[in-house]
Amino acid sequence: MLLSWIWFAELKHIPLLHKHRLLEHFSDPQTLYDTSDAELKRLGVSDQYRKALQEKDVSSAQKILKDCNQKGIGILTVQDEAYPERLRHIPDAPLVLYYRGLLPRWDSYPVVGMVGTRKYSAYGLQVARQMGYEVAASGAIVASGGARGGDAAGMEGALQAGGAVVSVMGSGVDVLYPPQNRRLFEKVLKTGCLISEYPPGEKGLPWHFPERNRIISGISSGVLVVEEPQKSGALITARYAMEQGRDVFVVPGNIDNASCVGSNLLLQEGAMPVFSGWDVLENYEFLYPGKLKKQKQEPFYVNQEPEMRVAERVSEPTAKSENGTTARKNSIDNRPVSTYSVLENKKIALCEDEQAVMALLTHVPQEPADLMAKLSMPSGKVLSTLTMLSIKGLVQKHPGGRVSLK
Repeated sequence: MLLSWIWFAELKHIPLLHKHRLLEHFSDPQTLYDTSDAELKRLGVSDQYRKALQEKDVSSAQKILKDCNQKGIGILTVQDEAYPERLRHIPDAPLVLYYRGLLPRWDSYPVVGMVGTRKYSAYGLQVARQMGYEVAASGAIVASGGARGGDAAGMEGALQAGGAVVSVMGSGVDVLYPPQNRRLFEKVLKTGCLISEYPPGEKGLPWHFPERNRIISGISSGVLVVEEPQKSGALITARYAMEQGRDVFVVPGNIDNASCVGSNLLLQEGAMPVFSGWDVLENYEFLYPGKLKKQKQEPFYVNQEPEMRVAERVSEPTAKSENGTTARKNSIDNRPVSTYSVLENKKIALCEDEQAVMALLTHVPQEPADLMAKLSMPSGKVLSTLTMLSIKGLVQKHPGGRVSLK
């Protein structure tokens, strides 16, 4: 039976949507394989597709099946119970999925697709890691494409939280692409899985990656975008999510930063702004009672490199006085005091908009909407200003999107 599924999935010259239509009339690919050309013609199958179905050579499918057996690669068909239910219902669902690792309980927990650009800023990478950590720590499954940059950062955060991670590959699951993320993929295999619609040995060809993006959104309850330029693969995933009826969440970005143009555009089109992992998951709490738990939000740090050694004692600089004696430099008693207490001892330049927002912030968390009501600037500008102040270490974000002085 698996052999006929692989044969049908690999069959050329029949688009995937039409393969699904054929399966509506035949119970499975084996039945289709056994049906005569005359019967196919009687049922109204076009000449083009009948010609393609006459290709009965299964040697390629046999090789794929043999490779899977030798390499420990599992196979799911669209009719299998373990196939992701959400994915099964998109129009162009893969007929066959190949996987390595541990299949998660796709439909028992929400799956959050995390996608991002390969050219993240340092802030974007940190936020992607934090979001991945918070989503996984709160009980959801994180799905991503495993690309360099934002994808990898979100997966790293989720793995650090001990969560299940699914990486949707643009190559065969035995071809770890990009190779720079090999160690990351190996970690994923311990708690989650690698999946692909491409058979073993298939290279990561350029057109595979846009195609695989529909699978990321297809298995997900919602897709989270952290930082995206105007043209990127992550935006393709977000578009797929919208077409498939999935939720789209976006971390608001700096409107003056080119790497945030695409993600901010999604907000303009109706995506939901979020400031924490729980902002995403609270939308699914009622669908999965008792399975999601809001975590206490704490500062998230990633120490990838050992701390630099510093001298235990530092000699104070000395200066010669006019009479030639050595004079110690005295500390300044009256230090300059910033307009905002949080700026004390920090030489941080603020633009006019940032000063206006800082003037309204206190150490008591408040809603960004309250700030918008008091400021004469667009809401998007307020959100991007808050993001910049957060980057500068002056503003702290709280659960529910509230903000305060740090």
